[in-house]
Amino acid sequence: MSTSNPPGDAGISLLGDHPFARNPDGRLKTRIATAFPARRTVVTIPGIHVTQRQAFVDHLDELRRHRGEPPLTEEEREREWLQAVDLIVVEGAIQIRPDPRAMPLAFQADDLLQRMLAKHRIRFLGVLDDRVRDAVKRRGELWRITPLPKTPDEMQAMVEGSRIGIGGREIYYYSEILGTRYLTVEELERLGSLDDEALRAHLVEIARHLGRRNAAGNPEVAFFAASTGISRSDFTRVDFSLLDAAELRRAHAELVQKFRAAVRPALLRDGLDNVEWKNAMVAALIGRENELATEQTLLGLAAEFFMQIEWLPGGRMEEGEIVLDPVLEDTAEDPDEQSVTERLRDDKSRKFIFNLVREYGDLEFVNVGRVIGSLSRRAAMPGRRGVYIAAFKQRPSPLETVTIIRLQKQGVREYLEQGLPLLEAMMRAEEYTEYILDRRLGCRQLGMNLPQRVTAKKISEQYTPARGNGYPIWTPYFEREYIRGIATDKLAPSRFESADFTLRCARLLGQAAAPNIVVGRCDRLGNPLFDDGDEVLIMDAEGMPQDIVVSDHTGTFNEYSCPLSEHVVTYALPVTRRRGFLPDPRAFAHAYLTAFEARLRRIQDDYRLRRRAFDSLFLHLPAQEPGSFAWRWKRVLARLDETRPADVAELIRGNIGL
Repeated sequence: MSTSNPPGDAGISLLGDHPFARNPDGRLKTRIATAFPARRTVVTIPGIHVTQRQAFVDHLDELRRHRGEPPLTEEEREREWLQAVDLIVVEGAIQIRPDPRAMPLAFQADDLLQRMLAKHRIRFLGVLDDRVRDAVKRRGELWRITPLPKTPDEMQAMVEGSRIGIGGREIYYYSEILGTRYLTVEELERLGSLDDEALRAHLVEIARHLGRRNAAGNPEVAFFAASTGISRSDFTRVDFSLLDAAELRRAHAELVQKFRAAVRPALLRDGLDNVEWKNAMVAALIGRENELATEQTLLGLAAEFFMQIEWLPGGRMEEGEIVLDPVLEDTAEDPDEQSVTERLRDDKSRKFIFNLVREYGDLEFVNVGRVIGSLSRRAAMPGRRGVYIAAFKQRPSPLETVTIIRLQKQGVREYLEQGLPLLEAMMRAEEYTEYILDRRLGCRQLGMNLPQRVTAKKISEQYTPARGNGYPIWTPYFEREYIRGIATDKLAPSRFESADFTLRCARLLGQAAAPNIVVGRCDRLGNPLFDDGDEVLIMDAEGMPQDIVVSDHTGTFNEYSCPLSEHVVTYALPVTRRRGFLPDPRAFAHAYLTAFEARLRRIQDDYRLRRRAFDSLFLHLPAQEPGSFAWRWKRVLARLDETRPADVAELIRGNIGL
């Protein structure tokens, strides 16, 4: 067996072709590779990880024989096996599947691969494993963990890209996370169209690998979505190599029939147009095979990691000094490489890291991600909408902190682009910051449950006008703690199978709706905003609804003149939208409206009891009519005082129609 050195390497040996070598049809020659960091070797011989480990120790024995040395002992062979790291080759990248118990070994494999490839082309699998995430996170490299699908299209791409073979046709769906190849009923059945020898070879291959386990203890080959009606013994008790053609066909037909009987009818047909099959396959590929396989639950798993986040290079502290990821400084000559690295080098991310280090000083690591898609149902509003997430840990604390960073909608850049001179743009940006914070204060005064702490900060950016030289400007942003919960509009229907959960959720929605309608939370067209992505449901230790926090007060005080009765259609939607899967819609509606009316009455009573405190809260602001915040505040309070809570609740009830 010969070895080679990949181009551009620094002392790496390859057993097999380069990981990105292709067949004449343009497809990758292998999807499987194994790294041996201590031996500075990567094995890409077609097969599975087990056979690549076997090939490597056989290669070592061959080298020893040429040197006149005795073969490896069983103990030495086992030691070599344990120093191996599984790799998955995908288009343009290599993914490391680490053993969570041996993360230092995975990082050694990473260092080895970086001698062959650019760092951004090497990723880690294991996003759902706390041990993997924690180890990678501490290096400031969350951006290098391969994310799970965040959209239906990404789920489809995952399934399409999972097709793999071992020694023959690509008849399996490969879980990169588990290392398991799933065989479906339809793929087993299709083997019947092959000639006798090809069919025989595939059945022998399936029987051989059904009994094998990979380094993580997962099966190399498994039956997809099968109950206990079929097992490995159904394949291994027959020696397919000894059967004549008729016996072979009969044995294959019996296996297909047995497999079909063990699978639910909806999963007998492969195909991405078969939604139930697609969801079940995605669940299997990400290691959630036995969980409820609906698109909604799959995209809701581990919510904080399934947000639309693109993690960026971060940093870590070593002996009190910040060490930024080298990718932030690396330059690439290849145009394709440049486009990737330029996207990773987000200058704002670096500035956020600097601000966090300045503020805390004793950080252990910082990871910053860019939120690339809104989780809200509403249409995008004008202005700047950059949102980031930061995950960092202070050394004395056992827990990490996760914060949301939101760029101010109207900052210096936006006002400059409107044609204002620099000084006026700076003044207007400061005024807008105060306006946002005043609205937040008003919302809290009227009972809206907002995040406890929001901090206004700034970073510097370079502004280049259409004419003339560029110059630095200060860009304002707000930082708040990340709310660990589920947006109310993303709750899976299965959650409402519990009557207790349903009624608790209804009461919390009603309590949240009251201050929302009071502060006139609407879009720019006057359409009320509620239960559309910003209301986050917090669960208790038993997974039951405990509280609702409004993550963002966007749109508050946009509407301040119409009677509250004009918005009742929207406030009926939390019931009508869920009516189809509620066990008792009437009970849900009653709990929602009772809580709504009680909360609205309490807000009104609080105002009437401490009228002066409310009326004078923004007296220091100019009250120009019609748009200043002080003016809006007066109108909102007057409307609240005139409202009859019972009448509003009854109008909502009428729109629910129960």
